[in-house]
Amino acid sequence: MILPMAVQMQQEEALEIWRNALCESVRRDGPDLSARQMAIMLIVYTNPPPHTVRGLAAGLEISKPAVTRALDRLGNLRFVRRTPDEADKRSVLLQRTVKGAVFLSEFADLIASAGRKTSS
Repeated sequence: MILPMAVQMQQEEALEIWRNALCESVRRDGPDLSARQMAIMLIVYTNPPPHTVRGLAAGLEISKPAVTRALDRLGNLRFVRRTPDEADKRSVLLQRTVKGAVFLSEFADLIASAGRKTSS
């Protein structure tokens, strides 16, 4: 399927913004997150809680072990915290942390900066 020129430009611009933000991110002294880890971060921080492994796996259409591996890394970075669900002892709830919120805020700034550079 051939896309109209306007759509192609929008895609090229979007990819340029994403590329510039990612390149700036890897230049900084901080953790590199996988696409899966970043997707989980965005869901946890931009969607209202509660968040569970089961819910994330269903929403992303990936396995619970894949979510657990990503959460292991995010937990080690202290970007999310796991707490037992008092209502359902079989379930674990995910909580946001200040460190995770700061990471995403700074990443959002990188994207905004890349967008301003691209559009000028």
